[in-house]
Amino acid sequence: MKDAPSTRRRWLQYMAASALTAMSYPALAAPDASERLLPSSRDLQHDLAAALARQEPLVLMATLRGCPFCRVVREHYLLPLHRAGAFVTQLHFLSSEPLRDGYGAQSSHGSVVRQLGIEVAPTVLFYGRGYQEVAERLVGSSIPDFYGAYLEQRMEQARAAVRGR
Repeated sequence: MKDAPSTRRRWLQYMAASALTAMSYPALAAPDASERLLPSSRDLQHDLAAALARQEPLVLMATLRGCPFCRVVREHYLLPLHRAGAFVTQLHFLSSEPLRDGYGAQSSHGSVVRQLGIEVAPTVLFYGRGYQEVAERLVGSSIPDFYGAYLEQRMEQARAAVRGR
């Protein structure tokens, strides 16, 4: 059996190399259609306030351009969730796009991804009052048969926390 940390390290190296390749070729670095349909955050504090006003958690997906796993999660799980009324937004690995973090400080997408300790794309996070995570992170997408159930379970937990149940 392979050592999990070395396997993870190789996967991260592969994803970083893929991202650098995509950044070298502008056509590859362009967002795919599903990425444009799901909003990218500009102000996490504002997004959290808007989500809480709806009595919903803030669902935040850390994504990497060109990542096929991110695309599947976005298209098959998060876009339908977003269309059903959940507040879902994106953070982008390696992006220098400006972003106000959950505490109101000016930063960038890539910096916030690092601050949050996110190492795998996609990672889905769930935030409630006080910019606190209210459900376990959903890291990666290695078990597609169960991904919808895992997402639903975390959404129920996050909604219960936000709604005070």
